[in-house]
This record gives sequence, structure tokens and C-alpha cells, in this order.
Amino acid sequence: MTTIDAELDTSGLSCPLPILKAKKALAGLRGGQVLRVIASDPESVRDFETFSQQMGHVLLEAREELGQFYFLLRKRED
Repeated sequence: MTTIDAELDTSGLSCPLPILKAKKALAGLRGGQVLRVIASDPESVRDFETFSQQMGHVLLEAREELGQFYFLLRKRED
């Protein structure tokens, strides 16, 4: 089981706000820590895949449940 170090609820926000808020939240974490993001924008699935690849973070999980999208991001080691 993955330990979640921080959680960010971006429900109701549209692209690019979930990514921008996640970037800010990750900046406050140490390398290797995990951020859970909750989003309602279907575009966020592709956005978080691209964001994690470009920034070097690991997308541990991307799932949809009852219209909400959940992402687990492990911050890259600095």
C-alpha cells in the first residue's frame, strides 16, 4: 500500500488549474513523497500523464470512480 503524504482536491476546476495546483503542491513535498489529486475534469487524465512525463514525476495511479478522477503522483527525487 502506498503512503499518501498530501492530498489535493481540484474538483470543479478545469484545465489547466488542476495541473497548476498539483505543481504547487508537489513543490512543497520532498522527493519520493506521494500526492493524491482528485479531479472532475475528464481532460485531467491526459494532462496528468503528460505532466508526470515532462516533469519526471511517477504517475502511480490514474483511475475514475463515479465521475471523479484520482491520481497518485510520486515526486521525483531531486
